[in-house]
Amino acid sequence: MNTATLEKKVGYFGNYGGQFVPEHLAVKLNHLYEVFLSYKDEPEFKAEFANLLKTFVGRPSPLYKAENLSKLVGSTIYLKREDLNHTGSHKINNTLGQILLAKRMGATEIIAETGAGQHGVATATVAALMGIKCKVFMGKVDSERQKMNVERMITLGAEVITATDGRATLKDAVDAALTYYVHNPNSFYLLGSAVGPHPYPTIVRYFQSVISEEIKKQIQEIEGRQPDAVVACIGGGSNSIGAFAHFIDDPKVKLYAAEAAGEKLEIGKTAATLTLGKPGVFQGAYSLCLVDENGEPVPSASIAAGLDYPGIGPEHAHLKEINRVAYHPITDDEAVDAYKLLSRTEGIIPAIESSHAVALAQKLFKDKNALVVINLSGRGDKDVSRL
Repeated sequence: MNTATLEKKVGYFGNYGGQFVPEHLAVKLNHLYEVFLSYKDEPEFKAEFANLLKTFVGRPSPLYKAENLSKLVGSTIYLKREDLNHTGSHKINNTLGQILLAKRMGATEIIAETGAGQHGVATATVAALMGIKCKVFMGKVDSERQKMNVERMITLGAEVITATDGRATLKDAVDAALTYYVHNPNSFYLLGSAVGPHPYPTIVRYFQSVISEEIKKQIQEIEGRQPDAVVACIGGGSNSIGAFAHFIDDPKVKLYAAEAAGEKLEIGKTAATLTLGKPGVFQGAYSLCLVDENGEPVPSASIAAGLDYPGIGPEHAHLKEINRVAYHPITDDEAVDAYKLLSRTEGIIPAIESSHAVALAQKLFKDKNALVVINLSGRGDKDVSRL
């Protein structure tokens, strides 16, 4: 099946997705979808996007054979080096695509949410590039544990607005951004993950799919075949859906995602939505969410700010339901161990988010002699001072 046909009806992936927002916001979102459809295949738009990915971002990102890690694990492991992109993560792919839509829509203000700060930095970067005012919402806890990225956003000219409700992490930043968007519908909400109301999961998947498009070409050129498996970390789901998109139709390639188990698999101490979550409407879409005994959303917990989110993108909920992707929880301790291992064996300091994927690959492919690609979604500069 082609990924474009996953939607049972517009805005849905199987049973999940939709658009659960106030009517005036639905009008705005539907207009965004129409603009997206009109431009995504337009030659001029595609050429501008491709040129910026090449000259501004530095794509294609390398596919690097991790020789030392491969020997330790007992499988051939390649790293898709999204950490080498301009701004240091995969987030720039989507922000560039969306800012080009915003420019064509005549946007005068960009708003965004961020957890680890990488999406905030990427949004502030492209807003500066296009000369558009930018506001970034970030939970107070995340702003403190990712102070370096806050300073980067401010340097780029963005206004960073601190969210203090709840646990003051990514969920609360999304809540604050959505609330602002409801009251300021003339803003362009540049959502960073494959979550939220339609059309965002579809738009983010489209712009991030460049990751898997490149992996397919690069691994074929290097190894003469496609990988046995692709592994990525997952919070809301943008880097993982980008890494999986062009492999979903190929059942010979196994797909695995590492979600944040946090301290342990217990509500209130974890962010393992795909392991413990229940179906329901959350932040504008019907998907899986961590809830209490009354069915109310509960805060998540993870050492990784970018994975510290109690919901999940609707396409991932669907891919779990049809058993196309296997989702595994990785604890904080396991992620930290993998962070140190990759740093000391390959000279590559990964984001603590990406370290979850490294930890999962170690577990699954120990002495399997498999050909594996890990999507290294971001670099770990932001985490060095606290790990």
